[in-house]
Amino acid sequence: MTHPSPGSGAATPGPAASPAAAPAPADTPAELLTVGRIVAAQGLRGELRVLPLSDFPERFTRPGRRWLQGKRQPPQTVELRSGRQLPGKELFVVRLAGIEDRSAAEALVGLELQVDGRDRPPLAEGEFHLLDLVGLEARLLADGTLIGRVTDLIHAGNDLLELEVPAAGEAAARRLLVPFVEAIVPEVHLEEGWLGLTPPPGLLDL
Repeated sequence: MTHPSPGSGAATPGPAASPAAAPAPADTPAELLTVGRIVAAQGLRGELRVLPLSDFPERFTRPGRRWLQGKRQPPQTVELRSGRQLPGKELFVVRLAGIEDRSAAEALVGLELQVDGRDRPPLAEGEFHLLDLVGLEARLLADGTLIGRVTDLIHAGNDLLELEVPAAGEAAARRLLVPFVEAIVPEVHLEEGWLGLTPPPGLLDL
C-alpha cells in the first residue's frame, strides 16, 4: 500500500481578519478540498507562505481560481497569480490577486487554501487522498478491536493520524496521534470505512 503525504489534508486554522467574512459566492463549488494552510507573510509585497497539505505542487504554482476559508466562515474566491517552493523547505510562497503588502498578507495567516473538490489528480492503484481517511474507524488488525475514529490529519515532517479514542464511563474521549506509515497502518479500506492498525507496544497507551 502506498502512503503518500497529504493529498488534501484538513486542519483547524487560527482566527484571522480576512475576506471570508462575507457570504460565500453563489458559484462556490459544492465541495472544496483543503490543500494548504497560510502560515506567514513572506517579505513586504504581499506574498504568503503556505504549508502544503497536498502531494501536488501545481496546487500552489499553477495560476487560477482558489478559495480561502477560516474557521466557521464561508469560503471566498481568490486568484492565485504565481507560486514557488522555497528551496530546501516544504513551504510554498504564493501571490494572490489583490494582496499587495505585508499587512494584507498577515491578515490571511491561519486560513485554509482550497481547490474545487472535483479537481482531484488521478492516483495510482493503492493510493488515496488523505482527506478521505477522516471519519474512518481505526481497528486493531489482529482481532478487529475498535480503537477510535480518524478525526484529523497532521503534517509535521511525518504524517500523523489523529484518532478520537472513546473513554470508559463519563470520562472525555482522548486524542491519540498515530504515525501514518505502512508498518503501523498497513491496511486502508475506504469503501468499508475502516483502517487497520498494527501498533508497536505502548503506542496506544500514550
